[in-house]
Amino acid sequence: MGLKTRHWDRLGNGGLTFTELGFGTAPLGNLYRAITDEDARATLDAAWDGGVRYFDTAPLYGLGLSETRLNPFLRGKPRDEYVLSTKVGRLIQPCEAEHRTGEGKWFDVPQRREHYDYTYDGIMRSFEHSFSRLGVDRIDILYVHDLCVFSHGSKEISDMRIGEFFGGRGYDAMVSLRDQGVIRAIGGGINEWEVCQTLAERGDFDLFLLAGRYTLLEQTALDSFLPLCEARGIGIVTGGPYNSGILATGAKPGAYYNYDPAPQEIMDRVDAIEAVCRDHGVRLVDAAFHFPLMHPAHVAVIPGGQGVSEMAGNLEAARAEIPGALWQALKEKGLMDERAPV
Repeated sequence: MGLKTRHWDRLGNGGLTFTELGFGTAPLGNLYRAITDEDARATLDAAWDGGVRYFDTAPLYGLGLSETRLNPFLRGKPRDEYVLSTKVGRLIQPCEAEHRTGEGKWFDVPQRREHYDYTYDGIMRSFEHSFSRLGVDRIDILYVHDLCVFSHGSKEISDMRIGEFFGGRGYDAMVSLRDQGVIRAIGGGINEWEVCQTLAERGDFDLFLLAGRYTLLEQTALDSFLPLCEARGIGIVTGGPYNSGILATGAKPGAYYNYDPAPQEIMDRVDAIEAVCRDHGVRLVDAAFHFPLMHPAHVAVIPGGQGVSEMAGNLEAARAEIPGALWQALKEKGLMDERAPV
């Protein structure tokens, strides 16, 4: 059985067709553990063979490694058969060993450090570097990466970087690339919907890759951001649909939520959600995958996959059928926002 697709065409330029299951390639950058080139390729092959046709990457992922691993994989693929996105906002620079970015996060990666640069020149240089690493003829979507509080440590610094992006004409660079037809769409790859909303209110964006903020556990994006996206025809890709793992594993000891060990209140809520899923014969992970896709602004969900078995699990979740009664039961028990489209 093939994967379902969604067509997005906000600009009237033919648009892009996403498979509902996309591939977030941060794990291919040796996130939290090193994998071999062969294992990375086997995972990509499993995704393609399963029907996945949307691939998202970024210079940050493995400090270039994710993009270079995509290079030989994509080289033999017909370019019109897949959608490819990458990100801008960081330049990845050679450095001394003691200055390497992401010790303890990225393993066995090039000796590089990240340098934030949201200016016009920084965006253009990052885009050119990604082209070189990827080796493709076309990149479809360019996301400005990590303008959020989570990445920069405080709202003050986040606001400063947003100011740099608009004031330093990084935004103008992205619009120029779109207007020239070099890329098909621009957006933001962000960890907080509030920052996405700020960007949407200040600029003309097509898509947002929102990580972990509209999930089976969290729906406050319904307050104002998602209605704004619907009104403007902005598409949403949900990254981190399992909130760093807990919606895939369940509330087991050591479960992760938002990149850290899950606090007890989250463990209890996940336990309650999983109990309702069990009552309806649904795996928690399947419900977590399909929940965001019920919102009309959504075009894809991109869980990561670091191995063939994880990719098989993602494909199984994407193909699962979820009874409507499950969503109603979750709402009745106060475990889902009443406003969530089902």
